[in-house]
Amino acid sequence: MDRRSPLGEFLRARRARLSPDDVGLPRYGDRRRVPGLRREEVAMLAGVSAGYYTRLEQGQPVNASAEVLDAIATALRLTRAEREHLHVLSTTRHRTRPATPRTEHASADLRALLTTMDHVPALVVGRRNDVLAWNAAGHALLAGHLDPASPDGPDTRPNLSRLVFLDAPTRALYRDWPAKARAVVGNLRNLTARDPKDARLAALLGELRNRSPEFTALWDEHTVDPCGRDVHALAHPVVGDLTVTQQAFRVPQEPHQSLVTLTAEPGSPSAAALTTLRRTCGAVP
Repeated sequence: MDRRSPLGEFLRARRARLSPDDVGLPRYGDRRRVPGLRREEVAMLAGVSAGYYTRLEQGQPVNASAEVLDAIATALRLTRAEREHLHVLSTTRHRTRPATPRTEHASADLRALLTTMDHVPALVVGRRNDVLAWNAAGHALLAGHLDPASPDGPDTRPNLSRLVFLDAPTRALYRDWPAKARAVVGNLRNLTARDPKDARLAALLGELRNRSPEFTALWDEHTVDPCGRDVHALAHPVVGDLTVTQQAFRVPQEPHQSLVTLTAEPGSPSAAALTTLRRTCGAVP
């Protein structure tokens, strides 16, 4: 039995955020020792036995079907992203062999694409949020204080999650840093669910927990947030305030890598600020 299984921790966290009033159950004047629904209440709402749900939450060997997981998700009022996360956790918890770490790199084709699209700040991000490559505009927008060549070596690569929580210039860049921090943690939850045996990812999480109380507090909330499209208000040290849309596109040849672009609305002051920044960093004449 593994009481600290990711699946069990996620179920307990989601159960704790609900009250009987939220799901239409009577209280009968009871005084609860802990917040949230009881296990037997979740089991009743999902149409499974209390013993079955308890074993699932405690990490005991239980082969839950997709239908049962969906019923539990409905009982816990999970969002679409949380529901998908629950299914992923249920699948990956049966893996026993650690994944073999391998050194990531951006392909020559991707690097050529970054150079070609020098009018758009862009970068290639790996499976642990490491920056594998960026163009001049991407570097200037997100991390102009770092060595432009830092993504070239496995030991010097910037990690976007680490930068958000542990790097003061990056923290100052985001005008709504708490929202950015929450999004980073939600994305990391997705990454760990899909590859729970990744030792390097586990080391990154351990470092963030040890060095950032804010990360630890957010991590313990079990927030789930897929990384796709976000709008960020930035306070850039060179061009001032601007708003950019960040989008991540999966790389077909490397499914764990993403091409990340940052754009501004055409004709807007933010677009003008990006043009100024590109000229400053030499990305355009």
